Amino acid sequence: MPDTSLSMVRYRTARSQIRDGDLLLFRRRGLISIAGRGDHSHAAKAAWWGDSLFVLEVRELHGGRAVTLSSQVERYPGRIDVYRTNPQNRWPEYDAAGATSVMRRLAGCRYGYAGVASAALLHLPVVRWFVAADVYDGDPPRRPPFCSQACAISDRVGGGVDPVPHLADRLTLPADLARSPFYRYLFTLIP
Repeated sequence: MPDTSLSMVRYRTARSQIRDGDLLLFRRRGLISIAGRGDHSHAAKAAWWGDSLFVLEVRELHGGRAVTLSSQVERYPGRIDVYRTNPQNRWPEYDAAGATSVMRRLAGCRYGYAGVASAALLHLPVVRWFVAADVYDGDPPRRPPFCSQACAISDRVGGGVDPVPHLADRLTLPADLARSPFYRYLFTLIP
């Protein structure tokens, strides 16, 4: 059954409302969305370069990269949800430019397959009964990041705000970001 609470907005109309550092969550079913108990299987950040709007992401099969948001809207119509980062400036210390800079520096990194498998498994109901969630973010990751981990790291390290404070970045799935008060759903993009 389709989600009727979505606000579909054409990309050319929505484009000017998207800011550097806004969260982009991609809807589709898969291990990540199932384990995270949500609708999203991929997370990325929006970034402006001059007059061009890009997606900064760490994606399976590609690793860290930057691609135009318009190309992704064409490829995934009605499946990219835009979330405002730091709605109503509730976290005045947040640095969107710093968060975007961290995501840009991830371009070219490998994708964290082992990390995403570990995070997904630890989110499964039976496993959660026996294993406590790690809340410690202090040590730098030893493995390459996966998509939502990269977004959490960019906002915590570059932006100065932990978007999911009671969960380590290495365990953060797209659904955890969607539930965080640090982000607020704006609209879903269509061509």
